[in-house]
Amino acid sequence: MSYFDAASSAPLHSVARQALLASLDEGWADPSRLYREGRRARLLLDAAREAAAEAVGCRPDELTFTSSGTRAVHTGIAGALAGRRRVGRHLIVSAVEHSSVLHSAEGHEREGGSVTRVTVERSGRVHPSVYAGQLRQDTALACLQSANHEVGTEQPVAAVAEACRAAGVPLFVDAAQSLGWGTVEGDWSLLAASAHKWGGPSGVGLLVVRKGVRFAAQGPVDERESGRAPGFENLPAIVAAAASLRAVRAEAAQEAVRLRELTERIRARVPRLVPDVEVVGDPERRLPGIVTFSCLYVDGETLLHELDREGFSVSSGSSCTSSTLTPSHVLKAMGVLSEGNVRVSLPRGATEEDVERFLRVLPGAVAGVREKLGAPTPTTVVKADELVVDALGKRCPIPVIELAKVIGDVPVGGLIRVLSDDEAARLDIPAWCEMREQEYVGEEPVEKGTAYLIRRSS
Repeated sequence: MSYFDAASSAPLHSVARQALLASLDEGWADPSRLYREGRRARLLLDAAREAAAEAVGCRPDELTFTSSGTRAVHTGIAGALAGRRRVGRHLIVSAVEHSSVLHSAEGHEREGGSVTRVTVERSGRVHPSVYAGQLRQDTALACLQSANHEVGTEQPVAAVAEACRAAGVPLFVDAAQSLGWGTVEGDWSLLAASAHKWGGPSGVGLLVVRKGVRFAAQGPVDERESGRAPGFENLPAIVAAAASLRAVRAEAAQEAVRLRELTERIRARVPRLVPDVEVVGDPERRLPGIVTFSCLYVDGETLLHELDREGFSVSSGSSCTSSTLTPSHVLKAMGVLSEGNVRVSLPRGATEEDVERFLRVLPGAVAGVREKLGAPTPTTVVKADELVVDALGKRCPIPVIELAKVIGDVPVGGLIRVLSDDEAARLDIPAWCEMREQEYVGEEPVEKGTAYLIRRSS
């Protein structure tokens, strides 16, 4: 079995396991107590905080341990917004932020605040000048991830932080995906991360609030963790998280070179091995271990099951793998193909043999799924100047498959109307047109869904 979903959760690092077991014996007492066992626990907690702060690049008294990365995000955004309420209630986020950030933004809107969602380029990257253009006098907080969790694209945090600093606006950075690889550059103000992303235990998050940032913790507070994370600290997990962060950072430079070569191999060879594939994400400014691609005429859930049977654990942003039946908000914001999406995120220690076996297995798995779904074959029959494809009630990727089957049935300049009530079609049909160099005319509302208009160009 090959685990290729490290972006979701990395396997527990050996150093984390050792530290966890050792601290179960030494770190069980209350670190706020003054007796011997409490003092011993306090020493472990202080040492873990110093180690984590060194890895982040902040002061130890700026760093709080939370119960998860999501809790760190929610606490950080809520506290920063409350601390700057007199300035205004405007929040800026990028359109590709992690769902924890977007959920905080939605909650802020429900409470009467305003939110600007900054668009991204097709690579998934925000343009610094576009982001800076959204800063206003009433902007209380700006948020930007350091690197994307689905496609690996790194964001221009330093440039955006400079613009925010000039405008007097604090910048909150979700560094969950990148912190194991290095410090976050730039003059940011707040930062959140999650230990299970770098090989630490689950249930430990980091929240950093720089000195001088206005911050008002929300909800009930107590004397622990500066009032920002109430409740008894999970000291063994915290010690293991800090120890593993130090360990993975010591290995990061060498491992990054190795994993980047392996993911570059996947990026280059998948389009040659599998027809009708779009590799997404920035080809250069990306995390070392993540590569994402989408396959036309493929049901994402079925493909994941096929790869699982072959011994590969991968992830997907396709709508057909989600209970909401909507495509990944990241792929949607990028305007790329979402159907048949596969995210390969290699863990530290992934081997060349694992990758080569994946590249041998993938073409057959994709071909098998396409055959089951009746993917199109080339046709030159011309029947009418305009065709209507009724795909109402059919889910991803069937509307695109039906379109591809009939594109040759109209002459050059002919029009096809695809009727669909599947949300993914709004993204996938224009993406198919771009890949196939056909003209996407637009969309029109119909009684039970939407009509997508495509003009044959060649």
